[in-house]
Amino acid sequence: MEAPAPAREPRVRVTDEHGRRIRAWELALRYLLLLAVLALTVGPFLWQLSTSLKGSTEDIYSSPPTFLPGHPTLHNYERVADTIPVWDYAFNSLKVATANVVTNCVGSALAGYALARLRYRGRRVATLAFILAMLVPVEGIIIAQFTTMRELGLNNTLVGVVLPGCIGAMNVLLMRNAFLNLPYEIEEAAYVDGADVRQRFLRIALPAVKGTIAVVAIFAFMGAWDDFLWPLIVLSDPSKFTLTIGLNYLHGTFAGDERLVAAGTVIAVAPLIALFACLQRYFFRGVGEGAVKG
Repeated sequence: MEAPAPAREPRVRVTDEHGRRIRAWELALRYLLLLAVLALTVGPFLWQLSTSLKGSTEDIYSSPPTFLPGHPTLHNYERVADTIPVWDYAFNSLKVATANVVTNCVGSALAGYALARLRYRGRRVATLAFILAMLVPVEGIIIAQFTTMRELGLNNTLVGVVLPGCIGAMNVLLMRNAFLNLPYEIEEAAYVDGADVRQRFLRIALPAVKGTIAVVAIFAFMGAWDDFLWPLIVLSDPSKFTLTIGLNYLHGTFAGDERLVAAGTVIAVAPLIALFACLQRYFFRGVGEGAVKG
């Protein structure tokens, strides 16, 4: 009696989000494109990190280049702190970025809710004004901003750095779209139960748009932390410089020491990575904001 033939293992099929089969060459092409994008975006930062960990005896201009440091060291980070008061500059940037996050999250949520949910004359005109504000380049109004800060006596202060960007037009429109995606029936039921506008905003609408608030927080923090032009114009006291201005001294005075510049760059980028790592869970939820959970 012949032995039964072994059962064939089912072939693994790769499908997209619509259930359609993806061919092998299409899948390989997608991964190649992803690797190319990864190399273009993450590659420069990894190279800077590698350079910052290389000692003075290692050649950073060798051909072919060596990516991994032979003898990793943190001495370059100590030299940055010895060269400039980098931690004071970082603390100033942290204060500016934190204030920018708080004002943008609170102000954008209030303005976005008013544009999306409240009924009043001129609502469409107000929405159009925020859209037009996004079309105006910062360089076109920076002189007017500087004059305003000078008239208010806020030149050379961190408040003057924060004030022009305390509520961004794009953030207001993001919050408006998030609130528009919420079903009206939920708020109507709360209104029937006697909830006023403040209660509907705090207890119903705001908890449902946590993802968009995380997006606004990340954008606001990145914009304030990376800003260079406006703090350079407003601030003149070195003790109030932000990190981006302070690191410019490394490029100007120590342009030949790429290890020092790389260490300063890593110090500037590290808080942004930490913030995104903490908020990424809510950041990716912002895409489907406003959905009703069963």
